[in-house]
Amino acid sequence: MILYFSGTGNCLAIARQIAERLNNASAEGTPKEEVVSMYDAVGRDLTSQKLIGLVYPTYYFNPPAPVCELVERLSISPEAYVFIVIPCGAQTGNAVWAVERILRRKGISVDYCHKVRVPDCSAIGFGRNPNEQSWKFSRFASRVEKIASDIKARRRAHHYGAWGLAGWLCALPFMRRKTQPLLQPAVETDKCIGCGTCVRICPQANIRLTDVAEGTQKAVIGEQCAQCLSCVHFCPQQAIAINHKPSPADHQYHHPQVRLKDMLRR
Repeated sequence: MILYFSGTGNCLAIARQIAERLNNASAEGTPKEEVVSMYDAVGRDLTSQKLIGLVYPTYYFNPPAPVCELVERLSISPEAYVFIVIPCGAQTGNAVWAVERILRRKGISVDYCHKVRVPDCSAIGFGRNPNEQSWKFSRFASRVEKIASDIKARRRAHHYGAWGLAGWLCALPFMRRKTQPLLQPAVETDKCIGCGTCVRICPQANIRLTDVAEGTQKAVIGEQCAQCLSCVHFCPQQAIAINHKPSPADHQYHHPQVRLKDMLRR
């Protein structure tokens, strides 16, 4: 089973690609590997699973906060082959190391880790267009093949899984207070039409519609934001700004193999 956390579909797409390659290479009659959201995996007994994959991004050189919370609650057998794959714009930081430490406390070892570079969806917050990074798909396609091959062979290797100073610094409380506002989304009420797309897509269930006038609703973002930016990239009205900066339609990004319906919160 491959578990993912995804804001714009990068991690979902990579998880699907790995699962497809593992399933195509498996013998007839062998159970197929599922691709499941981490949120949906919590509460399920996964101890019978012989293979567990974790596919998630890196935020500020660390795993997203919800990933740490969800991994803490997963029921995984210590006998399972566990791998981590980080789709990221550039650096993994401590994204592997931090989750590996959580699993180690639960008596679970990570057997394999690697990264795949994908368009950086946070680039929109700094005035850059993530869609201009589509060259990464072809350049790193072989990396996905290599990862799937290694996992199929149950190889043990740690790529990009070491502790790093940048990740440690960004995890410090005072650094979080400095960096978090850089990618903080907020609704521009004059653009919001209350369609509810952001409400349904937010993995944290952190957005709601509130009545502002008779027959009129606007979206409001709560305080449990994971900064996955799914609301920013999928808003049909470009009504969610980042750090008070508008989000142009041509800068909105999602993985080309992932549609809105794939991302909607169950």
